[in-house]
Amino acid sequence: MAKRASAKEASPSQLIDAKIEKLGGWRGEMLGTIRQIIKQACPDVVETVKWRKPSNPMGVPVWECAGIICTGESYKSAVKMTFAHGARLKDPSGLFNASLDGNLRRAIDFHEGDRINAAALKALVREAVAFNKAKAATKAKPLARAKTGARARPERAQPASR
Repeated sequence: MAKRASAKEASPSQLIDAKIEKLGGWRGEMLGTIRQIIKQACPDVVETVKWRKPSNPMGVPVWECAGIICTGESYKSAVKMTFAHGARLKDPSGLFNASLDGNLRRAIDFHEGDRINAAALKALVREAVAFNKAKAATKAKPLARAKTGARARPERAQPASR
């Protein structure tokens, strides 16, 4: 049976606020700045929290628009921003500096004292949104054809008259 959401449960945005506050220090500040940049780059972004478990009750902040754009994770020495389809994105500014070996994801590790290139990060977020929207559009096309019955049937050849 599915759990019902109670009025007392916090929204994803409130959970992210709480995570930033709990982190505090440079990590909280960094995650908060990253969040602001994402929202500026994509005003339609949807904030969610995924992968909540006993060892991580606050979960992982996730930003979505037509699919997952990126996640924001915190570690002792870094705040990691992982792009779900980072390997397919153009990164002319060379922001990606972690998870470079995979075929799908790419990440940016921010360390204490790092400065964020906001313009380059906004461009990367916009690139991720454009990728997600293009991917969603290609998935929607076959469904649209199936619903409308637009698939053409080949005409049958008439037997030759003798």
